[in-house]
Amino acid sequence: MATNTAVDVVMPQMGVSVSEGTITKWSKSVGDTIEADETLLEISTDKVDTEVPSPASGVVSEILVQEGETVEVGTVLARIGGGSAAAAAPAPPEPATQPAAEEAEAAATEGRAAPAEPEPEAAPAPAAPAPPPQPATAAGNGKAFVSPVVARIAAEHGIDPAQVPGTGTGGRVTKKDIQGFIESGAQAPPAAAPEAPVQPPAPQAAIQPPPAPAQPVASAEPQAPRPAPVGGQGETLEPMSAMRRGIADHMRRSLDTSAHVTSAIEVDMTKVVQIREKLKKEYQSAYGVNPTYLAFIARATVETLRDYPWVNGELRGDQIVTRNYVNLGFAVELADGKGLIVPNLKNAETLNLLGMAKGIAEIAKRARDKKLTPDDVAGGSFTITNPGGYGTFHGTPVISQPQAGILGTYAIVKRPWVITDENGADAISIRSMMNLTLTYDHRLVDGAYAGRFLRDLRERLQGWGETDY
Repeated sequence: MATNTAVDVVMPQMGVSVSEGTITKWSKSVGDTIEADETLLEISTDKVDTEVPSPASGVVSEILVQEGETVEVGTVLARIGGGSAAAAAPAPPEPATQPAAEEAEAAATEGRAAPAEPEPEAAPAPAAPAPPPQPATAAGNGKAFVSPVVARIAAEHGIDPAQVPGTGTGGRVTKKDIQGFIESGAQAPPAAAPEAPVQPPAPQAAIQPPPAPAQPVASAEPQAPRPAPVGGQGETLEPMSAMRRGIADHMRRSLDTSAHVTSAIEVDMTKVVQIREKLKKEYQSAYGVNPTYLAFIARATVETLRDYPWVNGELRGDQIVTRNYVNLGFAVELADGKGLIVPNLKNAETLNLLGMAKGIAEIAKRARDKKLTPDDVAGGSFTITNPGGYGTFHGTPVISQPQAGILGTYAIVKRPWVITDENGADAISIRSMMNLTLTYDHRLVDGAYAGRFLRDLRERLQGWGETDY
């Protein structure tokens, strides 16, 4: 049922560590009819891209935040029902302007200009400097409240958020503001502050008070990065999406945090190839799912992690965290390589081969359809990335923080390989071979520990039997 009462649509909380989101697309416009749970807009955070359903049925009466804007969690984005925004907007100004016009006409009729003079006496309003306090409060907001993302970026670059002019609600400094500040190379305000007291002469101080020059410089800073990027001949410029910025920050932070080491091992996948061919028709006809090689590797990985809890663990301060469960993440490509997300299967240790195949197919589809929830991407304990589907045979993946390891799976190719028969004789055979890599945090996982993990994982895959489904 449509509602006659206005219902607010707010920026949802997309995870504990996510404090803001960017509007990427409105699916409806003001005046459009929408049903409850129908997609109203799409948002992007540094964790996930998702669609936001309408909380009620009715007519979209207001859209308060435009595409491309980044706002804080809880910000009202739009309203459903409650009348037209177009009618509500002009209503206040009309009564405000009509009395002014009527008073002017009355004054003209009486021939007295005195009533017209009290109106200019409202001129003190422009004299009261409303705009100047706003930059001051923007600086104050930088100290009073900034999101965790903004605070982290500021700390990494040694920037005081109070020096960054904010364009968010109430002058709040947003992630976009501080990134623009950094990209513009705006370190001038901190340097300019000590220069002001260096000039003590009274006439100069009276003519150019320190706050006055600081404000125009700061207000000019956020505009600087906009004209700055200029493409050369044959170049095309496009702004980074919120997801791409999030990926960039996460990858850089991971390299700055963990001591990355990568070990590799060759695996004879011939038995797995044979068993997969046997199960493929059965799984597709009976369950509608394809038993990919990734499902076999994931199943064997979960079993191996039981014996190597530090690979499935993390460092939390000076404590080593181990788990009796595996939340297994899978790197999923989005938008033709312009995005990447790592949803995870909770309690993957409880899944057999069929359950693993179903789970992988489901979360990959939901990721590409923008149907993931914050819970789908939170709490991962170990990750698998599978670039081998494109033919690559080796790589050094970056760990997804705060995890301790990530497994890379690569192309299965037929190669001549030396095998030993039941009589102990060596022979050359054509086998289906694959490389696996384990990138691990050397602060927690040593090379020997990682090597044993890869050895045992290889043995599970090479010895896959009929009972390992």
